[in-house]
Amino acid sequence: MSHSTHENDEPTPDEVESETPNFEVEEETPDGGVAHAQPQRAPEPQADEPDDEPEDAPEPVDEDADPPVDLVWYVLKVQSSREDTIAEALQRRVKIQGLERFFGVTAEGKPRIVVPTEKITEIRNNKKRIVERKTYPGYIMVQMELNEKTWFLVRETPGVGDFVGAHGTPTKMTDTEVNQMLNQQEEQTTAKSPTVRIDVERGDRVKIKDGPFENFEGTVEEVIEGRGLVKVMLIIFNRPTPVDLEYWQLERI
Repeated sequence: MSHSTHENDEPTPDEVESETPNFEVEEETPDGGVAHAQPQRAPEPQADEPDDEPEDAPEPVDEDADPPVDLVWYVLKVQSSREDTIAEALQRRVKIQGLERFFGVTAEGKPRIVVPTEKITEIRNNKKRIVERKTYPGYIMVQMELNEKTWFLVRETPGVGDFVGAHGTPTKMTDTEVNQMLNQQEEQTTAKSPTVRIDVERGDRVKIKDGPFENFEGTVEEVIEGRGLVKVMLIIFNRPTPVDLEYWQLERI
């Protein structure tokens, strides 16, 4: 008995085509006709565009950058009468060891190591002269960051004794001390008249060594440092008479 259909037969091309789904959609137009709409394709996925960086984004951190330096003023005990040479030696050692960034810098580009001085007027052999005197003999000031390298550099500089401080701990200078020291140094670079040093004070017995009252003796009544004058009480014609004299015209007896 023959069979008209075969379950295992492959479908013919016409059958495949007839089974293929038709994506055309027939729509009725207003005039009664039929319009064939083309199949709609799904939109292709679009790649997400990166968002713009926020305007207040933090600046990138440079990990290789040097950390900030904390500069502080300290006082060093040094050999008296060698303050200048020790300060210069310390400046050279800072440069040689490449530690400049741990020290303050002067206008000349040198490490800020200061020997405080003041200018005064002295009279010797009846001659007036201007001399420079160290304000704090045996001490120098340095602006630096205290760390292991700078501590050893300072302590191993010949002539340096130690930092000023209790129990071996370096003590920071106060703002008042720093301002006083810096202002004093700035005055040395101006045209301001040097300070007059007068070696007598009220109540001292003095002898006049120059001028119309030469060889007279008297007592100091007042010292006027700003004008360089000394008021002396002399006995003239058996009467006490105050006389204003230049400080260099007299000497203590």
